[in-house]
Amino acid sequence: MSLREQFGKDVLLTGWGHSRFGKLTDETLESLIVQVATEAIGNAGIEPGQIDEIYLGQFNSGMMPLAFPSSLALQVSEQLANVPSTRVENACASGSAAFQQGTKSLLAGTAKTVLVIGAEKMTHAGADVVGAALLGADYDMAGKASSTGFTGLFAEVAKHYEKRYGAGAGNLSDVLGTIAAKNHRNGVDNPYAQLRKDLGEEFCRTVSDKNPMVADPLRRTDCSPVSDGAAAVVLSVSPTGGATAPVRLAGFGHANDFFPTERRDPTAFTATRASWQRALGMAGVGLDELDFAEVHDCFTIAELLMYEAMGLTEPGQGSRAIEEGWVFKDGKLPVNVSGGLKAKGHPVGATGVSQHVIAAMQLTGTAGAMQLANPRRGAVQNMGGVGIANYVSVLEAV
Repeated sequence: MSLREQFGKDVLLTGWGHSRFGKLTDETLESLIVQVATEAIGNAGIEPGQIDEIYLGQFNSGMMPLAFPSSLALQVSEQLANVPSTRVENACASGSAAFQQGTKSLLAGTAKTVLVIGAEKMTHAGADVVGAALLGADYDMAGKASSTGFTGLFAEVAKHYEKRYGAGAGNLSDVLGTIAAKNHRNGVDNPYAQLRKDLGEEFCRTVSDKNPMVADPLRRTDCSPVSDGAAAVVLSVSPTGGATAPVRLAGFGHANDFFPTERRDPTAFTATRASWQRALGMAGVGLDELDFAEVHDCFTIAELLMYEAMGLTEPGQGSRAIEEGWVFKDGKLPVNVSGGLKAKGHPVGATGVSQHVIAAMQLTGTAGAMQLANPRRGAVQNMGGVGIANYVSVLEAV
């Protein structure tokens, strides 16, 4: 049973906007929000006054002094005066959290048209400020000093994974290097991406002066960059006559895991798996009915674990998806054709909304050089913390 069958109404992505990701010194949080919101509203073919509600995904966590940005989108137009607007925060999943809140407003019948924005400014802050902010999303490390930050947390996941599965996991270092190389290669075709250079497998697999070890076994190329950027999408219960065909939300899932590390299996990503099962179950489809997926590869080990959490391989066998070419652009389930967080960039609050925009572009044939051959259905997976807050959406062409 699809979302439409379950709730008796559609949730459609009818317009979207996306900024470039990277070090955007000439942009402010406000200018980024206004840019993508204006673009999304125009793309949807509506007037600002037709927006019933606004949700803004943003993490911040001390990276910016302004901690109350919910009304910044009203700067788009006088027509948005008095429109209810809410900031949504769930660590690196803030964008998808905002998307699901907008979806639920439509399903509840309290709105017919919702504007969802994800935005973050990070590059102006010092590395110590960014590191401390991100560590605020970890139960055990929040407020503590760390030389490796969140990289160190995912490095521990990689070590647990290698210890548990050993030779069955393949040469983990090389597998992670190939994932990095794949996403850098894909990022070349994404005009929004922060890193648009094909680095090649040898470079990504090798520790060097230009690719140092950050936290063993994760090299610099295994880590997503600090980024600025924004993305926006208009959600509606019916087509709005926009510039492109709408995209339907077929199903969604959300699951949270226990926060303390000691209460979680470090390699199972149990709640991530649950979010996939809920989204696919609501959509009434199997994994083999997806044409692509955009997943949360904040670190390459995270993408490897996503292959297993979504059910593409059995636990400990994620390397098969890489070694047998399943997740490459010409494979049976292309993953992160956008370049992923690894190459596209990871402005934390913007990421989940960006993933939905990229998926909508794929499904409407407007993805440019990123475009796959006639995809009809895709999935978006976004998470906060080390597999703590997990969101999945299944989108389909109308």
